[in-house]
Amino acid sequence: MGQILLVRHAQASFGGADYDQLSDLGLEQSRLLGAWFASRGRRIDLAVTGSLKRHRQTAEACIAVLPDALKPTGAWRQDADFDEYDADEVVIRHRPEFADPTMLQRHLNDSGNPQRAFHGIFSAAMERWMRGDRDGEYRESWRAFYGRCVAALNRLIAEAGPSRTSVVFTSGGPITAICQHLLELPDRRAFDLNLSLVNSAVTGLLYQPGRTSISYLNNFAHLEQAGDAQVITYR
Repeated sequence: MGQILLVRHAQASFGGADYDQLSDLGLEQSRLLGAWFASRGRRIDLAVTGSLKRHRQTAEACIAVLPDALKPTGAWRQDADFDEYDADEVVIRHRPEFADPTMLQRHLNDSGNPQRAFHGIFSAAMERWMRGDRDGEYRESWRAFYGRCVAALNRLIAEAGPSRTSVVFTSGGPITAICQHLLELPDRRAFDLNLSLVNSAVTGLLYQPGRTSISYLNNFAHLEQAGDAQVITYR
């Protein structure tokens, strides 16, 4: 039986000039994950990343902590089908005025509770995208995104072979789509799952011919072990 560990990237630079860059806390979350793998004797046979910088940086910081005996021996594999959806486009199609980032920031600052305000905007934007009745307005529809993520999983299973452990450093959206597929969740429940995924958390899959299942979901024990609630983040 083979195993695939889906790792949501560590904290990126939300609100910064380059979101696709791990924060200092994100680098620490990645190192904590690597230490947790090492403490469990978790050997990684194959490392896979999406094409985004935050995926690669999470993988690099995590794997650097592992002893050589647990590190993947072959070249890492990159698969852009594990990339995140375009969240900026999803928001802008819902609220075109936010194509100007300063307008969004002003709106959030004026709200009195920026986190709650952003959650409301993002929830409505995601619902519009996932509903599917305006697919022509998006470069990638929700169904197309869902399909490419599931296809990436199936391709990895076929290529990795049996009795191997592969770790995929990806984003919350692909993990959500894959879990939705395996658990047969409706779109609304999938969106709720997306919001719950912790930075650097691990979702474990088991596979054998004709069957893939979830063994655990959104595990962030490596962060809880740190004894500091501040290391647990959601974006």
